[in-house]
Amino acid sequence: MQTIRYELAGGIATLTFDEPGSPVNTMCEQWQQDLTAAVQQLLADRAALRGIVLASAKSTFFAGADLKGTMRLQPQDAPRVFHEIEQVKKNFRTLETLGVPVVACLNGSALGGGWEVALAAHHRVAVDAPKIQFGLPEITLGLIPGASGITKMTRLLGLLGAQPYILESKLFSPRDALALGLVHELVPDAAALRPAALAWIAAHPQAQQPWDAKDYRMPGGTPSSPKIAGMLAVAPAALKKKTRGLYPAPEYALAAMVEGAQVDFDTALRIESRYLARLIVSPVAKNMINTFFFNLNAIKAGQSRPPREGRFVPRKVGILGAGMMGGGIAHAQASRGIATVLKDVSMAKAEAGKAYSRKVTQARVDQGRMSAEEQQALLARITATESLNDLQGCDLIVEAVFENRDLKARVTKEAEPLLAPDGFFASNTSTLPITGLARASARPQKFVGIHFFSPVDRMKLVEIIRGQATDDDTVARAYDYVQALGKIPIVVNDARGFFTSRVFGTFVMEGAAMVGEGIPAPVVEQAGIQAGMPVGPLAVLDETALSLSVHVLDQTRADYRAEGRTYIASPGELLVERMVKEFDRNGRAAGAGFYEYPQEPGARKFLWPQLKTLFERPGVAWQMQDLKDRLLFRQSVETARCLAEGVLTSVHDANVGSIFGIGFPGWTGGALQFVYGMGIDAFLARAREQAAQYGPGFEVTREVEDAIRRFEPRY
Repeated sequence: MQTIRYELAGGIATLTFDEPGSPVNTMCEQWQQDLTAAVQQLLADRAALRGIVLASAKSTFFAGADLKGTMRLQPQDAPRVFHEIEQVKKNFRTLETLGVPVVACLNGSALGGGWEVALAAHHRVAVDAPKIQFGLPEITLGLIPGASGITKMTRLLGLLGAQPYILESKLFSPRDALALGLVHELVPDAAALRPAALAWIAAHPQAQQPWDAKDYRMPGGTPSSPKIAGMLAVAPAALKKKTRGLYPAPEYALAAMVEGAQVDFDTALRIESRYLARLIVSPVAKNMINTFFFNLNAIKAGQSRPPREGRFVPRKVGILGAGMMGGGIAHAQASRGIATVLKDVSMAKAEAGKAYSRKVTQARVDQGRMSAEEQQALLARITATESLNDLQGCDLIVEAVFENRDLKARVTKEAEPLLAPDGFFASNTSTLPITGLARASARPQKFVGIHFFSPVDRMKLVEIIRGQATDDDTVARAYDYVQALGKIPIVVNDARGFFTSRVFGTFVMEGAAMVGEGIPAPVVEQAGIQAGMPVGPLAVLDETALSLSVHVLDQTRADYRAEGRTYIASPGELLVERMVKEFDRNGRAAGAGFYEYPQEPGARKFLWPQLKTLFERPGVAWQMQDLKDRLLFRQSVETARCLAEGVLTSVHDANVGSIFGIGFPGWTGGALQFVYGMGIDAFLARAREQAAQYGPGFEVTREVEDAIRRFEPRY
C-alpha cells in the first residue's frame, strides 16, 4: 500500500492516510486500490481486532476527490466511474459492519470525500480548533457528495436538516459538528486524539451505524410524511428558479436525497452513485472544477503576483474621494484592521463617505452579527478629513474621484508627495488607461490601477492594472493589499477598458444592438437571464447609467481624433447614444432608461413602453438559443482578444475575472473555459457563423485563435 499505512498492535488496527508527494490526502486511484487492500487485510485480521482507528499523517485529515483525475474523464468513462464509486462504498460498508468499533481521528479539515471518509466511522473525535472545517462543498464545484455523503447526511440529519449541508454546501466547525451530532467528541490538540479514540473503543466493543439499528427512524420523517411531502411539492420548482436549469448538481443532489430516503440504505447508496457517475463526466462539472477550484487556487497562491521578498502589510491607506466607491473602499479597509484616511473636498462629504460604514455595520449589529464595540472600533479606524496633511505617511493612496483625466491628474499631484518614502499610488479608474493617468505622477513606476467593483462590500473581485511604467514591486504590493482586504486580485496590462470593463461593454452593447435590430426588449432581457447572467443587458445598462456609456463613447472618439484616427461606433453604442441624446433616457439614477422607475412605494420597475413603438419590428425572426449564444460568445471572443493582445496573461485571471467581476455564468467556468469546455474547434465554427450574420464583433483572427490554442489548460 502506497497511500495508507496499516498497523495492527494490541488488537487495534490503525489506518493512517499519507499520500506520498502530496500535501493532502485525496481519493486518487492509488488510494482507492489501497483502501480495498486495507479492508481485505482487516477481514483477514478480524479475529484479532478490538477496534479500528482512521488517522492522517497530514496537517489536514483528508481533502477529498482527485480533481485532476476528474478533469481527464470523458463521457464514456461514466460506467467505470460508477463501479469505482461503488467499490469505495463497498469498502466503507465493510468497515461499518465488521462488528468492531471504528473511530475517525480528525486532526484537521475533512472536506468533500474527506468528510465521507470520516462518516465511515462509528465515532468521530476532532481537534477543537476554529480554523478546522468539515462539510461537503461538492455542489460549488458542479458535483454531488456521491461517496455516501448524501445518503448518510440525510439519515443523520433528516431531509430538511441535511439540505443546507448538501444543497448549499454549508461548511461547519468542530463545535458546530458537535452540536449537530456529526462529531461526538472534541479534544484540545492532535496528541489527545488517539487516547480518546482508544478509550471509546474500550467502552463500546459492539458499535454500529445509526441506520443499521433495528429501531432507526429518519429524523423529521420520510418523504411520505405530510410535512416533508408538502416541502417536496415545491422544492424542485424553488431549486429550478435558483439554478435556471443551468446547474444540474443541486437537482441531482435533491433527487438522490429524496429517492434514497424512500428505499433501504444500500439501494440509496447505489442511487447516489448513479447520479454522481452521470454528473462527474459532464461539461458543467469540469467547467466549475477548473475555475472554482484550480483557477481560484492559482490566484490564492499568487501565480499572477510578481516575485517579491516578503508580503506587503498595509498599515495606513489614504482614499481620495468619499463617494460611493471611496466610502466602500474605506469600509473594506477598516473591516480588515487598516487605518484609513478618507479625504474629500469638504468635511461634510468626507463624513458622508464614512457614514456608509456606519450604515453597513449597523445592519450587522441589529442582526447580532457584530457587537456595538466592534462597530465603534471599525469606525474609529476611518479618519474623515478635508485636509491633505492627514495623508502624510500613507503606505498607499487610492484615488477614487470622478472619471475625469484632469481631476485625477490634479489630485494625484496634490496627494502623491505625502506618501511614505516607499509608498505607492493607485487609481480606482474603471476605464481610463493607467499609463496616461501616470503622467501626472512624479514616480510612474510606483503608480498602478486598482479597480474595485461596486458595491465594494459585496463584490469580491479587484482588477490590478499594470501601466507601461509600473514596476513589479508595485504590482506585487497591490496584489498583497487586495488579498489583505480578503478580496480576489487579478492582474492585467493597461489598455482602454482594461479587461473587465471592455468585455462587460460587449455584453451590454450586444443586448442594445438586438433592440436596434427590432427584437423585443423583454426577449433580449430573458436571453441574458436564461444564459445565466445575473440580470439582462438592458437592466445593467440602466444601473451603470446610459449617460456614462455615452460619455465614454464621446471620450473614445476624442482620443481617436487626437491620434489621427476615426472611431467606428458599434450598433449597440449608437442605439444607447440615441436613447440619451434623442430621448433623454439616461439610466436608473436619472429615473428613466430602458426601464421606467415608478416613485410609488413598492412599485416595481418595468420596461419603457416606447421601446416597442420605437424599435420593435414584428417581422424580425429570432431564436432564443441564438440570442443566448450571441451574448456569451461576444464576451468570450473579446476575452480571447485580450489574451492575444497581452492585456490578459493567464487563463485563470480571465475566468475568475469574468465570473466575479462581470457576472459571466458560473456554469461555463468563465469566459475562456466556455471556449475550452465547448471544444476550441466547435467554438470557432460557431463564432464564424455569428460573424457572418452579426458582424466583426464575433471575428476570431489567426492571432486570436493561436492564443486560444496556446493557453489551453492541460490536466
